[in-house]
Amino acid sequence: MSELVKISDIFDIEYGNSLELISLLETKSTNHNAIPFISRTENNNGASAFVEKELDIKLNSKHTLSVALGGSVLSTFYQPIEYYTGFHIFVLTPRKQLSIIEMLYYAKCISSNKYKYSYGRQANKTLKDVLIPAKISKNIKVNLTNFYQKSLINISNKSVNNSNQNLRIDNWADFKLTDIFDIKKGERLTTYDRIKSDKNIPLITASSENNGVIDFISYSDFQFEKNIFKNKITIDMFCNVFYHDYQYFSDDNVHTLIPKLKINNYASLFIVSVLKKTTNKYSYGRQARIHRLEKEIIKLPTKNNQPDWQFMEDYIKSLPYSKSL
Repeated sequence: MSELVKISDIFDIEYGNSLELISLLETKSTNHNAIPFISRTENNNGASAFVEKELDIKLNSKHTLSVALGGSVLSTFYQPIEYYTGFHIFVLTPRKQLSIIEMLYYAKCISSNKYKYSYGRQANKTLKDVLIPAKISKNIKVNLTNFYQKSLINISNKSVNNSNQNLRIDNWADFKLTDIFDIKKGERLTTYDRIKSDKNIPLITASSENNGVIDFISYSDFQFEKNIFKNKITIDMFCNVFYHDYQYFSDDNVHTLIPKLKINNYASLFIVSVLKKTTNKYSYGRQARIHRLEKEIIKLPTKNNQPDWQFMEDYIKSLPYSKSL
């Protein structure tokens, strides 16, 4: 079992904005500049509303944890984007670089101490002394990669919009994969090189499980030596296809698709679904290597003879759980 340390040994702890929602201008979560308003709720990742940005109010940094000190005491959430907070919310900033997976793990560890508190016993004076594991084992990290995908779904089962997008295929057309993406082959990484300290970047290999994550490597050791990607689609030798909205490194059995035009996460997930339909073309004897992927043809919805990215985005947004993507 890992050594236990105080939260204050791993995180810097400070109060959030202490704002009143009534003093802010609420907006729809789908608006481009919508800012999450984090309060003392245990639902929706702590967000009780979305508001417009205030020029004179500093946003809390992304890649931090929000912790409720009252109300739903010790409800702790990973915040991937900048946000505002209501009263009695601590913001925890990692003192050293932590991956998304590690941040989610620590959020769960902190929340598990809820039983120690009640509405009459708040956590503002004692949170810094709560004990959490000093390190996270490799096995837990790998398992949490899968949990990360599911945890996003658990935030809300609602769609971003209520439009009913008809997936008609009469306006679809063929496109070469290389018309849309540059294809980058992964790099070989020996088992010895995987044995590094400070493992915090997922290593993607040929696998249908855990989004292809088999291990974690050290960002500080490899950031100048290896290609570290983020917000990209990967295809492995067996045509397992995944989208990664976090930093990762891929080995030489995996290819990363680098879009030639900017594609958001919704359209990327649409492409993933299309690519998964090509899986039956490939096997151990006929692997999805770069010379074959460069010839791959996929069908996509079109507008003016070009991929209709807006339709792809709107379709994914219309699906259940899309609000949590």
